Amino acid sequence: MSYYQSGILAAPVPSQARHLFFALESIAALPQALDQLLARIDGASAVAGFGASLVKALGARVQGLKAFPGLTGVGVDNPSTQHALWVWLHGDERGELMHRSNELEAALAPAFRLVQMNEAFRHKTGHDLTGYEDGTENPQDEAAATAALAVGEAGLRGGSFAAIQQWQHDFKGFAAMQPEERDNIMGRRLNDNEELDDAPVSAHVKRTAQESFAPEAFLVRRSMPWLEGDKGGLMFLAFGHSFSAFEAQLRRMSGLEDGITDGLYRMSRPITGGYYWCPPLLDGKLDLRALQAA
Repeated sequence: MSYYQSGILAAPVPSQARHLFFALESIAALPQALDQLLARIDGASAVAGFGASLVKALGARVQGLKAFPGLTGVGVDNPSTQHALWVWLHGDERGELMHRSNELEAALAPAFRLVQMNEAFRHKTGHDLTGYEDGTENPQDEAAATAALAVGEAGLRGGSFAAIQQWQHDFKGFAAMQPEERDNIMGRRLNDNEELDDAPVSAHVKRTAQESFAPEAFLVRRSMPWLEGDKGGLMFLAFGHSFSAFEAQLRRMSGLEDGITDGLYRMSRPITGGYYWCPPLLDGKLDLRALQAA
């Protein structure tokens, strides 16, 4: 039986998903709500993450957990829209996910209030809506577990730190660019996904090359596209044994390392940002032993 929420490392990403973000409304009702959460989160078809404010409300502390820091870079902004609880539902059918999210929302009330919901889906075999393949450089197998899962004592081992940003794309602006310009933004050719040896230093691949950081900044991406009317983009989701790899990449992308911003900001902008701690599993349920003592 898995000691971590297996949906974190399961590949490929699910065909359909929902990201649910909750605010904490009643601390008094929290014990009952946590019982309901434990009964509904299996770590596979539903992954849960606790925000720093929720952990503090429980009188506890998880080393390394904090609120998402709004980050202002060189002409770019990465906003913080931190919430108390995040649940990532996996499935194969949108209607089923709607019913499951409604049931979860009702079960967690009145302690929690749903404040944001984003539907996401797998495009082709794991592509962004721009057509480019996503997560090409993800570590695999044991390397993925090393990158994504925390080590330590019982209640912490197998936990993971999730960083989530909703990116909204400028599809029309991107489509108006020449193919070579689009490839240079990504640092890969669209037609074969090969890296461009002569890509500009601002290319996304070069900005986020995990082995180019000191220490190396490996994390596991589980991003999925989203659409709402004529707006859409990518629900960026990355898991790490800490937030350090994500923060190193985001700082470089934002130009805070060398003044060069990631070309990605030319066609997309983050509109949300949140940090969450995903507890490990014990006997198939969320292991909350780390939250039982201040």
